Amino acid sequence: MLKGMGNIASLMKQAQQMQGRMSEIQEELGRLRVEGTAGGGMVTVEANGQQRILAVKVDQSLFEGGDREMLEDLLTGAINQALDKAKQASVEEMAKVTGGLNIPGVGDALSKMGFGGTPSE
Repeated sequence: MLKGMGNIASLMKQAQQMQGRMSEIQEELGRLRVEGTAGGGMVTVEANGQQRILAVKVDQSLFEGGDREMLEDLLTGAINQALDKAKQASVEEMAKVTGGLNIPGVGDALSKMGFGGTPSE
């Protein structure tokens, strides 16, 4: 019985250590920058690891061409690519904290906290 209590204490200590790293990881994700591009670089979207769009750059020729639908499609593609990269980066950062453990429910909880969840999502 005492051995079981030692395991629980060990798990609690690990959980406290993980919690201590959460704000640090959140700051790291805020500093992380990823880019999504479309149209051979004619549209570039920059996002951070918290899945926030930071900048959008559109080549002038897309405005001059007047093809609104193409511009919309390129923006959508670049934004989705940037957000996918941001999500993957957050998953990789969180894996460092959890040691790669796949604990049921943790991915949902982390996602609600703004950490992007787990790779299986």
